[in-house]
Amino acid sequence: MDELEASIRDLVIANRILAMENVLDGYGHVSIRHPQKPDHYLLSRSLSPGYVTRDDIIEFTLDGKPINDTRPPYLERFIHGAIYEARPDVKAVIHSHAEDLLPFSISKTPMCCVAHVASDMGNQVPVWDIADNFGDATNLLVINMEQGRDMAKRLGPNAVVLMRGHGFSAAANHLLKLVRMSVYLPRNARIQLAAMWMGEFKALSENEIRTRQNFRPESPEMQRGWEFWAKRAGCGDMLPDSKGGV
Repeated sequence: MDELEASIRDLVIANRILAMENVLDGYGHVSIRHPQKPDHYLLSRSLSPGYVTRDDIIEFTLDGKPINDTRPPYLERFIHGAIYEARPDVKAVIHSHAEDLLPFSISKTPMCCVAHVASDMGNQVPVWDIADNFGDATNLLVINMEQGRDMAKRLGPNAVVLMRGHGFSAAANHLLKLVRMSVYLPRNARIQLAAMWMGEFKALSENEIRTRQNFRPESPEMQRGWEFWAKRAGCGDMLPDSKGGV
């Protein structure tokens, strides 16, 4: 299997995993940068992530134009292209409406890392409000590159950006790292909210987060999680082989 086919296979697995883990539902989407064309990316046609197959994957230019495909694309594909455009280091992007994160998008309380498994989120999670530059007459969706670039600017060098009253977008330098982070982001949010009800809490320090961010996609622990989530999502047969870990 060549690099492109392997990337498409992993993208399909990622869609299935993120749907099973309730990070994505009927809506939301995940993409990867094209492995051979850095100014293109791969994303499903407009389809619920749990049903995505290899044949649903479309190649796009960074400005959201599909290559030789006329099927309806996601309206918010501009989120992906804008982040890839702004961040050459990014290889995978997700947009999710996970409701556990929404309270932090509409309040003055910042979301922070409180669980070691969510350390890839970093120590800063900015909030982007579409109304700041586009007024209050939008439907809160990112439907063009201008809006996508504005959101990507707010993301900056961070891993996650919250979108007021809408959801979040996140980026990583590898698809497996993005999936892992996305699975644990809602759990981190639930833990933080629970701690807030209990009173004061202590977030992980910048140094603690940094020392936890050394996961390599090919490491046994990363492969173990990928295998577990893929099999739970019913697509373990798509894995190239079975890799456990310690």
